[in-house]
Amino acid sequence: MNRSFCEGCFEKQQRIDRLTEENERLKSALRYQQRRQAEGFFGSSTPSSQVPVKANTAPDREPKKRGAKPGHNGHGRQRFDERAADEVVELEPCTGERCPECGGALQDKGTKERMVVDCAPVKARRTLYRLVVKYCAGCGRTFRARAPSVLPKNLFGNQLIAQAATMHYLHGIPLGRVCEQLDIEPGALVGAFHRLAAWLSEAPEKLIGQYRQAPAKHADETGWRTNGQNGYAWLFATETISLFQFHKTRSGKVAQALFGRKPLPGCLVVDRYAGYNKSPCKIQYCYSHLLREVQDLQKEFPDSGEVHAFVSTFAPLLASAMQLRAQPLSDTQFYAKAAQLKKQIRHAADQPAHHFGIQRIQHIFRQNPKRLYHWARDRRVPADNNLAERDLRPTVIARKTSFGSQSDAGAKTRGILMTALHTLRKRGHDPTAQLKDALDQLAKNPSLKPFPVLFPRDPPRH
Repeated sequence: MNRSFCEGCFEKQQRIDRLTEENERLKSALRYQQRRQAEGFFGSSTPSSQVPVKANTAPDREPKKRGAKPGHNGHGRQRFDERAADEVVELEPCTGERCPECGGALQDKGTKERMVVDCAPVKARRTLYRLVVKYCAGCGRTFRARAPSVLPKNLFGNQLIAQAATMHYLHGIPLGRVCEQLDIEPGALVGAFHRLAAWLSEAPEKLIGQYRQAPAKHADETGWRTNGQNGYAWLFATETISLFQFHKTRSGKVAQALFGRKPLPGCLVVDRYAGYNKSPCKIQYCYSHLLREVQDLQKEFPDSGEVHAFVSTFAPLLASAMQLRAQPLSDTQFYAKAAQLKKQIRHAADQPAHHFGIQRIQHIFRQNPKRLYHWARDRRVPADNNLAERDLRPTVIARKTSFGSQSDAGAKTRGILMTALHTLRKRGHDPTAQLKDALDQLAKNPSLKPFPVLFPRDPPRH
């Protein structure tokens, strides 16, 4: 049966379809430009230093109201008595024994305690030691007193070196501010840092050996300029180790050199950067990065019902996988929930989809099953790389305040000292006190091996 149709209506419908398609394309391009304007070139993955406009904190993420909840003890300022005080000082009023107003005798009404927490100014103290020299006429030997807590042929005492190194390489205080606060010259302090790094030069190699054997290893990298040239700061971390290296390249050869060629136990948690692909151990992709990509899909296609349904299903599953390790569960409960989450994630990734954005996310999970579910089989392996990102944040801040290293020697010194100090803090030590104590032992016995002196105990087992 032949049906007639209106050619004019058909042409109008074709034009409507073309205009509708063009309208959708232009709206998508406009949303993309608006996102780049607000979030930067890489969307939600843009480094905070390169975000063009930083929006105010969303109301649902504002800091919680301070103070203790009803029925709970607070954690405010704690009182202390004379047993906990470093010093007890009794002060008399400046009135004397007579009232300055009427001249009457003043009566003793006891004392009132006031707690004050203060500190002495952090300044270099210059000490001139007179080292007594004695001579034995019988054997011809000469004996001379040693200056305490100072290395041979060193201008700065061990306390100052340890304090300055901690301030600069651990807390990220700029070198100029450290020198201003301690009232010393920057050139002399830099020389002291180089000598300290030379003494600790074997520490990173020893820690690399421990890092390779860890059940859960993390790695990340960020930009770092050396001598005016672009380069990268690499971080390799565990819960008890932070290894910092500064190189001019982001090539995978850096990771290969650190991991070596022999097969290693444990799992490496990273983003999907290809530089780690040849690591001789299992690899776990970071769910935090994948979650951002899923959420970006919703931002890019807000009018798509298919995208909305996928994101509302898939994003909570990824978030639950990352939060699972923090829950107070027995091993049996943990692995049961992990297996259930893994099954739900795989099911969502295998569902048929028409939208190309959904297909791209699903393709990642379908093509990389060996790099996405180690967290479900080993509780020690997290589903995210947040540990490395948190450890790398001070380096990002240091890059903003110092603009990088001024020489290759400075970058090498920074890598050694940051590795030692950050690892000491992770292991529960006071980095300043531990470094000062190690330098004191070296001053008494220069033949000591530095690593067992600075790290006297093995790291706690995971």
